[in-house]
Amino acid sequence: MRLNKLVMSVAAMAVVSSGLFAGTSNMNVEKMFEKECQGCHGPNHEGGVGADLRPAKISKKNSNFLAETVLNGRPGTAMPAFNDKMNKADAQKMVDYLQHFKGRKMAVLSLENVKAGWKKLNDRMALMKKYPHAVDVKHVTDICFVTERDAYRVAFVDGTTGKVISKHKAGFAVHVTVTNKRQPRYAYSISRSGLVTMFDLASKGQQKIAQVQVGSESRGLAVSPDGKYLMAGNYVPGGAILMDAMTLEPLKVYPTSSVIDMDGNIGSSRVAGIYDTPYGPYIAFALKDAGHVYIVDYSKPNFPIVGDIPNIGKILHDGFENEGKEIGRYLMQASQGSDVMGVIDFKTKSLVAKVYTGPGTKPHPGQGSSWYNDRYGQLFATNSMNVGDVVIWDSNWDVVKHVPTAGGGLFVGTSEHTPFIWSDCVLGGKANWNKIYLINKQTLETDRILTVGTKKGTITDPVTHKVLYKWNVPTVRSKGKVVVPRILHAEPANHGHWTMVSEWNAGRIGIYEAKTGKFVKYIKGLTTPTFTYSIEHRQTIPGA
Repeated sequence: MRLNKLVMSVAAMAVVSSGLFAGTSNMNVEKMFEKECQGCHGPNHEGGVGADLRPAKISKKNSNFLAETVLNGRPGTAMPAFNDKMNKADAQKMVDYLQHFKGRKMAVLSLENVKAGWKKLNDRMALMKKYPHAVDVKHVTDICFVTERDAYRVAFVDGTTGKVISKHKAGFAVHVTVTNKRQPRYAYSISRSGLVTMFDLASKGQQKIAQVQVGSESRGLAVSPDGKYLMAGNYVPGGAILMDAMTLEPLKVYPTSSVIDMDGNIGSSRVAGIYDTPYGPYIAFALKDAGHVYIVDYSKPNFPIVGDIPNIGKILHDGFENEGKEIGRYLMQASQGSDVMGVIDFKTKSLVAKVYTGPGTKPHPGQGSSWYNDRYGQLFATNSMNVGDVVIWDSNWDVVKHVPTAGGGLFVGTSEHTPFIWSDCVLGGKANWNKIYLINKQTLETDRILTVGTKKGTITDPVTHKVLYKWNVPTVRSKGKVVVPRILHAEPANHGHWTMVSEWNAGRIGIYEAKTGKFVKYIKGLTTPTFTYSIEHRQTIPGA
């Protein structure tokens, strides 16, 4: 009897100890996934920027290993650590949810549903009469958008002074902003929560004109060069929405709930990049999961799809267009599942080349780079998410250079006013995410490295390691710990004299001389500034 009691006591203690070790989780796992994970891993866990997390891929993997990955991230990839948002029990609950996920039925995009979410907020013509010219800046093209991701806001900044002139709520994790190139007083944002907002930049405080809820998770946005139409792209429900650019009235939807992917399977697809082009009356959109790009002719009645370019690659994401000769004729479409940049010709409406970026690179050009090189002619570049590598190719669609950097990045950009391509290393881990590589557009070698430390910032020569410029950096702390600034996305401003670089976790934007990289000043008081968009600069960039 005593032995039995002892055994039972030991067993009970084991159960209790096990429970204490494992802990309990009160986390709403579905909401956590939707907020923190869905953007990279997909609404049906099908992958994208992040890995495919469907049970067929992960059900047999060690759950403890997966939980550790959730908590501590995975170096060399876009997978961050979530140990500041989840404990061990939360991570185990997330893994269990993923390994036993049954899938969910994806809604079908409908014009009726989108129209139900359309709201007029201001009288556009009345604002135009009241404010015939810009009030808060000399010209509306002086303004820069800043997306404040975690504040669900967009901020408007005077790109000639760095002064923040207004802030507006614009939906969860505001993702992309664009301008109307025909009428640049009007600009638009789209949030990851599917909210499209139209602003009048000339009005006092950049007032909102209208909003429309196009879906529950969205990404891309583009305005037709004639200024008449705006197109948005959805992840959930998949598809694209064409709107009147002066009112945001939804005009047509393009569902992608039943499309054929590269393996011949029929299923739904998210819509990733949206692109306008000056080459023709076209707006293109990429079917992320199907590997297609559709081309819409907005000059024709009922806005038909006039081009369907299949087999570009798996997991399509962002892209950019060529500058120089026949500007906007070619779309460089990133395929992160096949490690290629697909080259689409708007003239022939066909895929003319695949530029292989290297194994496991996951190309992510962001706004991309296109410039003229004295030796090679027009060149193009993308960043790589998983490795520190900027890939450069020519107009024959041949890779001419791989430029190593300190770690995976998200954005590579340039302009006619800077001798450099500015490439971030924001996915390179704490040791490297505070660096921007300045690559010489003629030599195609790293010319300078910009580093923002916790107390000092430097511009150094990568060969001699000589410090060319240095400045004092205000130290930022979070929860008592010193923050290593995580910097990304270089954008021209102040008529090309400046380059603005977001310091995501430090709540500020650094301004640098475009020609030298020398520090100028900080724009402070921002919440996770991510994407910076210069109205003036984007007037001349096709597809941006």
